[in-house]
Amino acid sequence: MDSPNLIRRMADNKSKLRKSEAKVASFVLEHANDVIKMRIVDLAASSDVSEPTVIRFCKALGFDGFQSFKLQLAQQLGLGGVYTQFAVDDKDTVEDLRNKVFDTTVGSLLTVRDELDPVVLETAINTIRKANRVEFYGFGASGSVATDAQHKFFRLQLSTAAYTDPHIQHMSAISLGAEDVVVAISQSGRTRALLESVSLARDAGATVIGLAPQNTPLSEQCSIPIYVNMEEEHQAFAPVSSRIAHLVVIDVLATGVALHRKPLLKEHLKRLQKSQKALRNMDQD
Repeated sequence: MDSPNLIRRMADNKSKLRKSEAKVASFVLEHANDVIKMRIVDLAASSDVSEPTVIRFCKALGFDGFQSFKLQLAQQLGLGGVYTQFAVDDKDTVEDLRNKVFDTTVGSLLTVRDELDPVVLETAINTIRKANRVEFYGFGASGSVATDAQHKFFRLQLSTAAYTDPHIQHMSAISLGAEDVVVAISQSGRTRALLESVSLARDAGATVIGLAPQNTPLSEQCSIPIYVNMEEEHQAFAPVSSRIAHLVVIDVLATGVALHRKPLLKEHLKRLQKSQKALRNMDQD
């Protein structure tokens, strides 16, 4: 699936382009805001290619010419949905770091948003709200997302659990049935222990919803795959946008389930809010 985000699509397909067309892609990725003001002759000169090469580049990305390409690029920039690679410099100020971390995270979230299939999300929401039991599996950073998800869905009066230990996951998975749902969360989609847990859950008859990148073993093994296509960052100073993206997708699912269960939740949430207020008052005494 090609991303609907043009910047992301160029980055993903750059290696598949001809060498001269890739030069155009590199220039656009580095100077997107300047390109929307350029004529075709300007982009060709700046990329050190011919004008026909620019046309071929546009057509390779599915456009009928430079103007239609430039129009979508301008729309993408106007919406703020710019996929950016995070990079810091030794000379960066704290203000630079603030802007880069926030811009990269926001841009990544908007890219994920545009790539999420509403039909798949609706199927996942309907599956969860009808479930007898919902269990969340994840390890590491994804384990903290699983725990957060359990808290959110527990408030919706669903029977929920979160497991971040492979042995407990396995024991849980084999005890599930046809009315149960597992939500498996992974930044890589390749964690062996998680794949084994998912396999056991499916063998037991449970429906598995996966939050993972597309074309990974986890997304291919899930009953309902929700693609969260994020580059894994292994630099110590890179923002963990993939974890934040998973949290936001969980929020979308929880909000969808809450809307369906609204009549049942009204009094429950009032009582919950009242009890938490009482606990806060006790802490202040």
